[in-house]
Amino acid sequence: MIEYLRLAFGTTLVLLPGLALGRSISEVLAWTMGAVFAAWAVVLAVHSNIRLAVILMAVLLAVAIVARRLDRRRLRVSRTTLAVGLALGWFLWHVAGAVVGDGLFHEGRVRKLVELGDLHLRTVDEFKDGGLHPGYAFPLWHAFDALVAWLSGLDPAVVMRHESSLLAPIALAVAYEAGEAVFASRFAGFSTAVAQVAIFCFGPGHGGSWAVLSQPGSASRQLLVPAAVALFFKRELLPTAVVFGALALVHPTYAVFLLIPLLPLVVRESRAYAAAVVPVAGALLWLRPLLQETSTHTPSRAQRINDLAQYRDQLVIESTHHFRLAAEVFGRSGAVAVAALVLLPLCALAWRRRFAPFVVGGSLLVLCLMLVPWLFVHFSDAASLSQSRRAAGFLPFPFVFAAGMALALRRAWVAPAALAAGIALQRQWPGDFEYGLRHGGPAAATWIALFGGAGVLAAALVLRVELAPRFGLGALGAALFALPVLVHGAGHWTPATRVDPHALSPRLVHNLRTKVPKGAIVLAPIQTSYEISAVAPVYVVAGPLTHVANTKANRARERYDAVKHWVLTNDPRVAERYGATWQVRAGRLTRVGGQ
Repeated sequence: MIEYLRLAFGTTLVLLPGLALGRSISEVLAWTMGAVFAAWAVVLAVHSNIRLAVILMAVLLAVAIVARRLDRRRLRVSRTTLAVGLALGWFLWHVAGAVVGDGLFHEGRVRKLVELGDLHLRTVDEFKDGGLHPGYAFPLWHAFDALVAWLSGLDPAVVMRHESSLLAPIALAVAYEAGEAVFASRFAGFSTAVAQVAIFCFGPGHGGSWAVLSQPGSASRQLLVPAAVALFFKRELLPTAVVFGALALVHPTYAVFLLIPLLPLVVRESRAYAAAVVPVAGALLWLRPLLQETSTHTPSRAQRINDLAQYRDQLVIESTHHFRLAAEVFGRSGAVAVAALVLLPLCALAWRRRFAPFVVGGSLLVLCLMLVPWLFVHFSDAASLSQSRRAAGFLPFPFVFAAGMALALRRAWVAPAALAAGIALQRQWPGDFEYGLRHGGPAAATWIALFGGAGVLAAALVLRVELAPRFGLGALGAALFALPVLVHGAGHWTPATRVDPHALSPRLVHNLRTKVPKGAIVLAPIQTSYEISAVAPVYVVAGPLTHVANTKANRARERYDAVKHWVLTNDPRVAERYGATWQVRAGRLTRVGGQ
């Protein structure tokens, strides 16, 4: 309970500049990220530390308070949504498992921002003489977590494990606001929020990606993306630019992927689209030199063959120059995603509505990009195959589901059919949430969405046929349909990973934090090095290849092979070559060359 209150205190303090300026939770989040960026940009430019960032955040809060007095519009938020979000966050506290996988990578970066001085962009890297990570070159979300940790007085490990509980109300609120903005209906906002929670939180079980909102990937997808959609459709140009800029720094490819379903609105919403594109383009131009250093950008034939072999279960491959995403990938998120695909042709009947270009046109654009081989191949060359396949998740499933339900339910007595459909689809396609693709969703649903959606849209345009959505009934249908998914998630409300199987001993962690100078280089076996980089503000010689940016500056494979050689031979030249002054063997910490 004490940790929860301290996290709440720290999170609230970080959000204060946004709360002072924002008129919605989406704006609060946008302005908060803008303030965090401004404060840390100064810190990293002058090579200072987190204390300066806190001072600058306080200055920005004072400026925001003065600016707010000039704008008397108050914060407008659904109290019910926040209350439900707080309750959900409390339950998420109990499914927060051990920090593992990518979480250790992010924890290490947060820890360096909290504990090290003389900070600059490369300070948070895992290698002292390596290079920037193209996906996290500016550690914006890590900076947010670091401020929460410092202001709450909690260890970064606690923040990485439990901050999701404090971010859940924000995630639910921005999902609701996105639906309300897209459809101009509170009922539709409810339907969208229900779909978002069902797909990403309850569908996978164990809290889904909402249990790791403290990590940049989930935060960008569940917080920044819905907020960006909400602000885009509200035509709030400056906050839109700020949140898209934040998204481009937190997860660059996700910013690009979000622009794809919004592209059909480029004429109607030209100013809003320009506000979104400009900061994303600026961030990508800044990142371009780093992106060009990666082996997956415009890959060689050997790299492409390797990538195709790694992701072959998610692809349909005819040759190295002719492949596409498997149709089963689109429905892998479970019953609500499958329902959205099947309902997409019905959404085309609302072609006159403001939401149609996004819900229908945007969905068809994403489907074509993923399923037409020559489009997908070129897209993968530009974005890398590891990232391009993720663009399928940016088909606006929650919005398609909300619109489809509002169009499908014409009478109240039909609502029980939504419950029956939810039960049937949840039993048949509960989702495929493991790494890779085992069975996915029904391929037929994807083809229905693509060809059915395009066909119905063409017919509706020619015949001038239109159907008006009934969002009130749609909200009832959405709740009933999603109920089996929520029950399933509640029945699997346990931590996904209770303990870290590779966790270091408490004694070793204590020694690393008390004996090893901050910023020192530690030589250890690969997995041990990965754990070390998370628990102490130090650098390592090498890390797991799957968790290291594959850039020329990092020389990831060379480092990996050198450490493997050291493990087998105890060759002292490895430590000398990489500047390591401490080493860990068999769980024991010693000075290099000493005992």
